[in-house]
Amino acid sequence: MLFIGVNQLGGTLPTSITNLSITIQRIRIGFNPITGTIPSGIQNLINLNIMDTASCNLGGSIPEGIGKLANLQLFDLSSNHFTGKIPSSIGNLTQLNTLYLFDNEFLGQLPASLGNLRQLAIMDLSNNSFSGSIPKEVVSLPYISQYIDLSNNLLEGSLPSEVGTMKNLRQLSISRNKLSGEIPVALGQCEIMEELALDNNLLEGAIPQTLSNMKGIQKLDLSHNNLSGVIPPSFSDLRVLQELDLSHNNLSGSIPESIQNLNSLFYLNLSYNQLQGKVPVKGVFANFTAISITGNEGLCGGISQIHLNACPLVTTKKRKGWPLWLKIIIPIAGALLLCVILLAIWAFVHRKQRERKKTPELSSLEEERYPRFTYAELAKATEGFASDNLIGSGRYGSVYKGSLDNGQTIVAVKVFKLQEIGASKSFLTECEAVRSIRHRNLVKIITSCSSVDHQGRDFKALVFEYMPNGNLETWLHPEDDGHQQLKQLSLIQRLNIAINIADALDYLHHSCQPPMVHCDLKPSNVLLDKDMNAHVGDFGLAKFLSETMSQSLHDSNSTIGIKGTVGYVAPEYGAGSQVSTSGDIYSYGIILLEMFTGKRPTNDMFKEGLSIREFAGKGSTSEHAMEILDEIMFLEGKDNANKNEIMWIKECLDSVLEVGLSCSNPSPRERMRINDAVTKLHVIRNEYIGAKRQSEIHDESKRKGER
Repeated sequence: MLFIGVNQLGGTLPTSITNLSITIQRIRIGFNPITGTIPSGIQNLINLNIMDTASCNLGGSIPEGIGKLANLQLFDLSSNHFTGKIPSSIGNLTQLNTLYLFDNEFLGQLPASLGNLRQLAIMDLSNNSFSGSIPKEVVSLPYISQYIDLSNNLLEGSLPSEVGTMKNLRQLSISRNKLSGEIPVALGQCEIMEELALDNNLLEGAIPQTLSNMKGIQKLDLSHNNLSGVIPPSFSDLRVLQELDLSHNNLSGSIPESIQNLNSLFYLNLSYNQLQGKVPVKGVFANFTAISITGNEGLCGGISQIHLNACPLVTTKKRKGWPLWLKIIIPIAGALLLCVILLAIWAFVHRKQRERKKTPELSSLEEERYPRFTYAELAKATEGFASDNLIGSGRYGSVYKGSLDNGQTIVAVKVFKLQEIGASKSFLTECEAVRSIRHRNLVKIITSCSSVDHQGRDFKALVFEYMPNGNLETWLHPEDDGHQQLKQLSLIQRLNIAINIADALDYLHHSCQPPMVHCDLKPSNVLLDKDMNAHVGDFGLAKFLSETMSQSLHDSNSTIGIKGTVGYVAPEYGAGSQVSTSGDIYSYGIILLEMFTGKRPTNDMFKEGLSIREFAGKGSTSEHAMEILDEIMFLEGKDNANKNEIMWIKECLDSVLEVGLSCSNPSPRERMRINDAVTKLHVIRNEYIGAKRQSEIHDESKRKGER
């Protein structure tokens, strides 16, 4: 045995490990910062039955010779940086009981030889980039008893019907992939299954009635698919069901009243479907915190806390038959009304045809305004989305520099990571936002692209005007970008950028119809053009403050939620308050404090009650003010500054910090309005420029007098 796991051992995994005695049975080196690869000679350790390298920094691919370790029972490579495909020789490990390959960078198709692992109890391949369809052999292991986890990959196609042969399986998760087709009816044969997660796929069709045969099911998640039809009434047979999530589908009909009889059920999410009718009031429905039915406009009734309209009273009184004269007149009147309607439609169409001859078609105007680009054109423009062209990357997308029109137009292409939950809806939100706004201090959109890539996978991107000076984050903290001496912002540049951002917010909050809240304002979302003018971008979490906002935008925000970014998000959002323009003002105040102190709100120094607001607020003492001034004075030329200049800089900084502190007040009602902030900053900048000019004139006069 070799047990050296859970230490701080670094360095490279030596190839000499393959020279150990062939009698060695167990190697555990996991949870160490060890780098390197699995040496190909590992196949020499023919008696090895446990190999554990979990949570190291190993990479490379799995050697083909791994299949010669016929006695291997536990194979754990989880949470590393392994790449490449799983070798087909893995099917030779017929004694394997546990296979952990999750949290790596594996890709390609799953080998059908996995079906040879007849002793397997656990198989976790989640959080990789496996693609292609699921081989039927992988989901037809009759003796597998614990769980199979294939979630967070790029698997597509339908779920093989052979999944029904895994009658001993307790947990199955294939969530967050691209599975399509219908849920196999045979899945109901897995009667002792306890957890089934097929959420965040492209599954369609009706929910099979046979799922009610899984008497042991405790957690069932089919959310975020395209399922239709009704909720099977037979779900009332799932007596031990604890959690049921069917949200974000196209389910219709009524909620089966019998579900309220499931005594174990403590979480039920049916939101964003097309359900209608009366909501039950007993069982799980009696606890409004345990259910979610938002987005079903046809529902009524239920307990008072869910605030639905009362259901209409159904009358059972028998209607008398119509008299004979009505039976004659109504058809005649109906026929005449139909003729009038058809005539009106003909007149309307005829008028529209004449209008089209006079004015260009709307589609052509839109096409002229937003030129269309294909996936191939964007791929060519970015050199195949090469890493050399990568500008930045976030949770939902990566931004690449691109060249269009034979190098005449430089653009920024934001490619959305559709494998991330919420990325598609973030794309829709940003499209809805940027097409409705126009301002000199907002990033200008050129067009959008919704297509498929060369592998047939969904592809969504936005094309923006390129900003050659990057984002404000890299200028405020150049040490993180490897440019300690190259990127420097002067005091006047910081003032101009602060005014630009405030102007953009003033437009979003007061000039947009309807008003818009950005919801994720931070330095990395402020871009700088060639003249160092600031442009606010990234509207992936934006929200219109209107009851009549488009459904796509409303859905996106209700799904993604207002999370913002730690350090910049308004404190009232954490307490569950509604989105408001005041939240953006708080984020802007934090940015101001960061710009003029050089400290991030998440700096390690801010702990034990000290925050960036308290740090900046201590500037009333001259000693602390000079500590804040150090970096800015250095950029302005501290060694050559006279006392008057230092005084003007300090007064300017004090005034700016006052605005930042007011905007970032923990109480939304006490925050400065954004238009007042714009006015105040203009006054501060003008006073500073005026004082500096007077100083220059005075110095020039003094030099002339000395000559």
